[in-house]
Amino acid sequence: MSQTNPAACPSCEEPLEPGDLFCGACGYDLSAVPGPPREAPVSAAGGGASPAGAPQAAWPVAGDRDGSGLPAPVQAGSDVPGIASDGGELPAGARLDGPPAPDEYALPAPDPREPAAGAPSTPVAAAATGTKVCVACRTGRIDGDGYCENCGHAQPRERDHMEQELAAVAAVSDRGLRHHRNEDAFAVSSVGLPDGSAATVAIVCDGVSSATRPDEASAAAAAAANEALLASLPAGTHPQQALHEAIIAASDAVNSLADEPAADHDPHRHQNAPACTLVASITVGALLVVGWVGDSRVYWVPDDRTAHPSRLTEDDSWAAQMVANGLMGEAQAYADERAHAITGWLGADAYELEPHTASFKPDRPGVVVVCSDGLWNYAESARDMARVVPPDAATRALHSAQVLVGHALDGGGHDNVTVAVVPFPMPPQRAGSAQA
Repeated sequence: MSQTNPAACPSCEEPLEPGDLFCGACGYDLSAVPGPPREAPVSAAGGGASPAGAPQAAWPVAGDRDGSGLPAPVQAGSDVPGIASDGGELPAGARLDGPPAPDEYALPAPDPREPAAGAPSTPVAAAATGTKVCVACRTGRIDGDGYCENCGHAQPRERDHMEQELAAVAAVSDRGLRHHRNEDAFAVSSVGLPDGSAATVAIVCDGVSSATRPDEASAAAAAAANEALLASLPAGTHPQQALHEAIIAASDAVNSLADEPAADHDPHRHQNAPACTLVASITVGALLVVGWVGDSRVYWVPDDRTAHPSRLTEDDSWAAQMVANGLMGEAQAYADERAHAITGWLGADAYELEPHTASFKPDRPGVVVVCSDGLWNYAESARDMARVVPPDAATRALHSAQVLVGHALDGGGHDNVTVAVVPFPMPPQRAGSAQA
């Protein structure tokens, strides 16, 4: 069927000439007919062993960080009824972590990254030649400018969609449907401990959209925190102390970016310090440790869905501060346009860094969900999250992470979305070392 070209590309708004088949700027196929709405991924991936109890590490008492002489707190799973935004004193001040400015959005148009169901979302290497092939037609070679020589499609950047699966954890990150780039980052790893058991690490960082180079900030924070944990945990450092120190290392890494000149600096645009949030979990034996700065979250979802799920972190945000001070109800605060103004972040212009850490000993098997607000915006309460986590998440972690990302995209995908799924407790045969 004949089709009249629009005046501008529906993907990048580049002016078009009559008769153009492809956009000269982004390679968008102007003859393509929009397909059906994108569905949540459902392809199976991986399969873990049954979560039998793992040997517990004989951890030393965590170091005294605040001069109180008290060890790090450990709470039983039965003591965690689910945390709402109604506790804890929060620091003053706020920084916007809401949607980016309109000029950072691409128009909502058919996403050329996944033209067919089940097609990989990043270019794959051709088995025979080792060259990358087009994500759209799956046959054309990619030229030096990043376009398919066969169909003309521009290829997605590597960071637009990322997936990683280890034996004990899986993570997925996606650009979403409105952002022009992915400003989230993650790191997952499994590392051997002195007693022969293993610890599993999941870190998710969300770049602050109003900051300069937020994508670099999140990548630097995730890498630095992961490297710190891979060094301290095998040395016998208590996981809670190790996570506290890892957050500080991540903060230092983000702070150092402020001293580096941006490669694409625009002299007419205001520059401020790169910034991001961070949330992480460490699982070892029967112990679950979480740590965070900002408004990314950790959820606990039991395998038995009749049991109570929990949110294990408390947002550093304007909404949480309003609720904690009794100025608004939770529903009212999170419906406000200022809800996502964060009151804690990593960056050179942050207020005094206050890493939050907590330890738990869940009394039943389940999964740990570590995610950015790009996911929890579409499943905010612990019960909402439990409803969208697949029932077989403990044995199909990557599949579950894909489904959760798909849930956010189906809900609108207005933000980058990143999630790590960690089965708990970790089977003992998963010991070893693997780095993201």
